[in-house]
Amino acid sequence: MASKSIIAREIKRERLVTKYAEKRKTLKEAGDWLELDRLPKNSSKVRLHNRCKITGRPKGYIRYFSICRNVFRELASYGKLPGVTKASW
Repeated sequence: MASKSIIAREIKRERLVTKYAEKRKTLKEAGDWLELDRLPKNSSKVRLHNRCKITGRPKGYIRYFSICRNVFRELASYGKLPGVTKASW
């Protein structure tokens, strides 16, 4: 499991991205690069990283479910994910 500080940092980045999204869009359309440069660096969408919503794990992320592969397998085996069945052939 990722440390709490890393998870909190990622949540803070998500909040900043949503807060400055409209302002960033208008500045880009206007071509005002100096004002755009004065915005916080973490308000850029590029700085976001997909992390598991349960454990905070950065790798093995399944975008459709927003969780990592380990949690996915655990939840799927308990039948907690609707529409997911174990393959057998």
